[in-house]
Amino acid sequence: MLLLLFGCNKGVESTCIKQQIKVTATAYNSLAYQTNSNPTITAFGDSLKPGLRYIAVSRDLLDSGLVHNMQVKIQGFDSFFTVKDKMNSRWRKRIDIYMGNDIKKAKIWGKRKVKIEYCLPVKDTISN
Repeated sequence: MLLLLFGCNKGVESTCIKQQIKVTATAYNSLAYQTNSNPTITAFGDSLKPGLRYIAVSRDLLDSGLVHNMQVKIQGFDSFFTVKDKMNSRWRKRIDIYMGNDIKKAKIWGKRKVKIEYCLPVKDTISN
């Protein structure tokens, strides 16, 4: 049932392996001083839209299979977030939760240790 809940991120034919990891979670906004001169475009080239649930991930997490457009469950939230951005290479085991233009909300969130869950797709290896 858990596998169905995660949807394995891609393809109905796939099975997936649930991953759980503890990370440091901070928050960010669509502001040039927090990102770059084009704060609504991610490092993957996606456009950020305030109100949607996106995260940026540290590059070591990308290397561990937590890739672009993957769905992630964050401890303390009741819905999934989508990986839409990647962080500077200096960060390790870290996510940045997108909070649109709400600076106050991002400051209230601050910096926390949380568990995240995601599902790594595994190709079906059964032969006919």
